[in-house]
Amino acid sequence: MNGFHAFPDKEKAFIEIKRVLKNDGVFIGCFYIKGITKRTDWFVNNIFVKNGTFTPPFYNKDEVAEKLKTKYKECELWNVGSIICFKCKK
Repeated sequence: MNGFHAFPDKEKAFIEIKRVLKNDGVFIGCFYIKGITKRTDWFVNNIFVKNGTFTPPFYNKDEVAEKLKTKYKECELWNVGSIICFKCKK
């Protein structure tokens, strides 16, 4: 999954993804996280939000880690610049 940053209700999306994922199923994805580079944050807020391709609120790396680690039994997280990547097992 790529593009979580576009969902307007991210909390609802996290809940729904976990709900439909089978036990031992794997949730793999990546999306934008705020606070890594000022340049990327500027582009996101001044270009992508304004043209409707990204929808706030946005999470920082620690917030994403907390959300995923509390919902899944196994989580690997890493980031490449302002993109967080993850592999979580239900």
